[in-house]
Amino acid sequence: MVTIILCGIEHPGNLGAVCRSMKNFGFSDLVLIHPKCKSSDQEARNRAKHAQDILKKAKLMSPGALKEYDCVIGTTALVGTDYNIPRSPLTPERLMSMRLPKKTAIVFGPESSGLTNAQLRACDFVVTIPSTKEYPTLNLSQAVSIVLYELSKKSRVKKVHDHIKFASAVDKKLLLKMIHKKLDDMEFATPEKKQTQKIVWKKMIGKSMLTKREAFALFGFFRKLK
Repeated sequence: MVTIILCGIEHPGNLGAVCRSMKNFGFSDLVLIHPKCKSSDQEARNRAKHAQDILKKAKLMSPGALKEYDCVIGTTALVGTDYNIPRSPLTPERLMSMRLPKKTAIVFGPESSGLTNAQLRACDFVVTIPSTKEYPTLNLSQAVSIVLYELSKKSRVKKVHDHIKFASAVDKKLLLKMIHKKLDDMEFATPEKKQTQKIVWKKMIGKSMLTKREAFALFGFFRKLK
């Protein structure tokens, strides 16, 4: 289970928004260390929306609580040089591909300053979101959302789009057969131009990631063509 730890969070609106993001992506364990705002603040409750349960269950802990986790991951928008080892980061995408221990914590710093070098040294490693050099710092709740989105990709929690079925290899083969039949009925300047059309249609269908419903709609369309 991944725990989100907010160190010194300053704005109640961000606290509520973080809870909402956690609910969106199937995470529920939230820890606050030296918060500058309260979870009972009305703005936090308003921003949390339907994630009131996460907000109410947020635990207050001391910095020493980090020792309870098997893996502690820091976050930063300020990436140092190769010589600044505490700020040598991985991306959220790379984090998603790793096998994390059951007791893993991801730590986010205060909105105004982020985690210090000392805090980052206490982490096993650091993650950064690859933003622009011109303006690298994201809003806290946005940063949490991006990291949790990447982690949710391998989560077994049921997703909102899980019910959508994609066209099978058989569906695509049948669709191409119908398209080829229509192309064979058409006149082309050379056989090569007709073959080019067949190749292009095959590539388009392969890259389009058709759903079953879309494939069936195309079946109906090509049947109606005279």
